[in-house]
Amino acid sequence: MPGLTFKVVNRSRKGLKGLPPAIELPHDATIEDAKIAVARASKVSDHNRIGIFDPVSKKTYKDRKSLVRDQTEMVKRGELLVKDLGLQIGWRVVYVIEYIGPLIFHPLFCGLRDYIYPPVYPLIKNHLPPWVQDTVASNSGELSYIQKITFAMVMAHFVKRELECIFLHKFSANTMPFQHVFRNSFFYWAFAGFLGALEIYAPFSPAALAPDTLTPLSYVGLALFIFGELANFNVHWYLAHLRKPGETARKIPKGLGFNLVTCPNYMFEVIAWIGVIIVTRSPSLVLFISIGCSYMYSWGWGKEIAYRKQFGSQYQKKRFVMLPGLL
Repeated sequence: MPGLTFKVVNRSRKGLKGLPPAIELPHDATIEDAKIAVARASKVSDHNRIGIFDPVSKKTYKDRKSLVRDQTEMVKRGELLVKDLGLQIGWRVVYVIEYIGPLIFHPLFCGLRDYIYPPVYPLIKNHLPPWVQDTVASNSGELSYIQKITFAMVMAHFVKRELECIFLHKFSANTMPFQHVFRNSFFYWAFAGFLGALEIYAPFSPAALAPDTLTPLSYVGLALFIFGELANFNVHWYLAHLRKPGETARKIPKGLGFNLVTCPNYMFEVIAWIGVIIVTRSPSLVLFISIGCSYMYSWGWGKEIAYRKQFGSQYQKKRFVMLPGLL
């Protein structure tokens, strides 16, 4: 079959130098093949720096394995719209960095709690109810039963996330701009990591003041956590194996909660964190998952719109993207 010839156009004024006026690609070339060809022609050492954009929407093509010939507007206009995205870092590495924050802060605050909280407590003591002051005074100084369970749940969650990132997840893009790693990591490091650990392991936190035995409500929280984590992993496993080796075309995911919402992995993620919150009574984790829901809702609607656009009538439109009846 004859190849495809495209005019090469810089997306920005300060664009790539040394670009050829046109470039020819094989009929079965992928987006990644196009990036490699452009990088070679412009003498860019890392082809992942090359962004190729839809000439109409000006959005980058994220699926590096998708075929160039399937990109309607690109082929119609015969134009490769390109841009140097700058220094890159692997998506897998980014996620590993994101999730390691809580895995650092929670053991750190547990280990240093005898040094952190005694100087702080006198400053807030008079602002606490008398019964809280009495409970703290009678506390042995050790972690409460609920604090220990909380530590185990948080660590289990983020160890699971790390292992999934390293061994299970597949990414449509190889890399992302390096500077984004700081923005992406801040949420987990600041809210689930620093703020969550600072509050949870304090001797005057709700987790510290909770009954030293599991209540019926705590059992409900544990059950929701275990169910949410297992169901979330199940969805991730399914998505990772949705396409067979060698396949590049996107498929419509089915079952496993996909009949209810666009992203059941987000739904089960929220269920797991609701379980943690029920057990810990932690306001910092309420803040963490509330902010997280706003992000997941935005990402979920992006996926819903993409499914509707790509598959049309073949796709069963979802009214809710992550929580049935709510979001």
